[in-house]
Amino acid sequence: MKRKWLPILLGLMLATTACSSQTALTADSPKPESSDQTEAKSGTVTYLSENGPIQVPANPQRVIVLSAYAGSVMALNVKLVGVDSWSKMNPRFESALKNVQEVSDESLEKIIELKPDLIIGLADLKNIDKLKQIAPTITYTYNKVDYLTQFIEIGKALNKEKEAKAWVDDFKKRAQKAGEDIKAKIGADKTVSVIESFDKQLYVYGNNWGRGTEILYQEMKLPMPEKVKEMALKDGYYALSLEVLPKFAGDYLIFSKNPDADNSFQQSDTYKNMPAVKNNHLFEVNAKEFYFNDPLTLDYQLQTFEKDFLGK
Repeated sequence: MKRKWLPILLGLMLATTACSSQTALTADSPKPESSDQTEAKSGTVTYLSENGPIQVPANPQRVIVLSAYAGSVMALNVKLVGVDSWSKMNPRFESALKNVQEVSDESLEKIIELKPDLIIGLADLKNIDKLKQIAPTITYTYNKVDYLTQFIEIGKALNKEKEAKAWVDDFKKRAQKAGEDIKAKIGADKTVSVIESFDKQLYVYGNNWGRGTEILYQEMKLPMPEKVKEMALKDGYYALSLEVLPKFAGDYLIFSKNPDADNSFQQSDTYKNMPAVKNNHLFEVNAKEFYFNDPLTLDYQLQTFEKDFLGK
């Protein structure tokens, strides 16, 4: 699968909500069914996607995710029959996806064989018109809405909006409390930066590009170095050389380390002499486990930060 849909060449989401009206009822009068309730009885509901209304299963049983959202579907306990290669290679998803097929937007015959009742992916998928002929297909534009709203949108698409909202409310409380504890321990003015190695290139991240950045910057409100704010905040990421890395490194450094990448830069004096490294304020994580910002990954990222910063 092409990498364009994930941030920085990895190929690294929405809809407007419908207004509802209430009808006055007497205590003895029967409550009329809404159109959604009527549709649900017939097996479908209307989801207001970013491309307009679409009929989707009220209780999907065979979902295919072609980019980024497998963890969101799993978090809502909906059955997957096919996922993208990046989700399939996530070590933390390995057990849950053991019997789930790897597919792409180009493997149409394989998708047909899997008989999906719903397909979910990013807006830049290939063969969207053909996919729509196979099953209702919902696409999202990455970062069109914030990461938590994105999960709620997927919850709506799966007819599990209530469950998605409950998780978001709980997560925000947990993440913000952890942020308060971290700032109390390390100091509210201490900066944090997130870097990653990929394909012989270093990257630093803004506040909305996975790798735990949403938690650190949006929920915990930990400050990022001024250089990161200047260069990475707008686009979400910024490619840089080893020579300038110290200018982007915060008091604390999260290194999203790809085990398959060339990480020899860690042996350089430039790297070793950065204050975050010398002061043991460097926290390494497995990039393959940290790429996404779905609920399963967010929970793991939060637990990791609590352990690294607070020793929990």
